[in-house]
Amino acid sequence: MARAAARHILLKTKQEADTIKQQLANGGDFAKLAKKYSICPSGKKGGDLGEFGPGTMVKAFDNVVFKLPVLKIHGPIKTKFGYHLIQTIYRN
Repeated sequence: MARAAARHILLKTKQEADTIKQQLANGGDFAKLAKKYSICPSGKKGGDLGEFGPGTMVKAFDNVVFKLPVLKIHGPIKTKFGYHLIQTIYRN
């Protein structure tokens, strides 16, 4: 079964997510931005979600982690939790 590790920054609005994504594009540190802005408890760990399999996360999140290119920052992806900026660290 496929496994992946990912990190994310969860924000309340698309506008906030777009702003943070721009900071990342300009060389911002993902972990520092996650600690400062993410509304997910994982923010304390720099957005690190660890390793998980398909079906663990909501479908929109899974689609990014298991289908889109690794190490790129994807998003904002809207879920019931808010807007995510997602980076898949690895997948097998």
